[in-house]
Amino acid sequence: QVQLVESGGGLVQPGGSLRLSCAASGSIFSIYDMGWYRQAPGKQRELVAAITSGGSTNYADSVKGRFTISRDNAKNTVYLQMSSLKPEDTVMYYCNVIVTTPWGRREYWGQGTQVTVSS
Repeated sequence: QVQLVESGGGLVQPGGSLRLSCAASGSIFSIYDMGWYRQAPGKQRELVAAITSGGSTNYADSVKGRFTISRDNAKNTVYLQMSSLKPEDTVMYYCNVIVTTPWGRREYWGQGTQVTVSS
């Protein structure tokens, strides 16, 4: 099995910053893509940012220039540095990884971490 542990969410004022972390552990041979998604109530989950094993990144237009995704392969951890946060960034954020396990390639989701941007 593979476990994802997210941390770093919370309450921040508009214009502030937060850093989300997601650590993967368990029966992992290798990790391919890692990413962050977010989902507002009643809406579809949407990609925020993703990073490949080679370090290529992809961002939603709404966060370009404000958010930065990175990964530490030695720690099986992906980060999302969020800056210039806006009230509309207030949603649940979910970590996503695609890994190779003894059972083949699998996709896993974190439990979600709440980000609230409010004064």
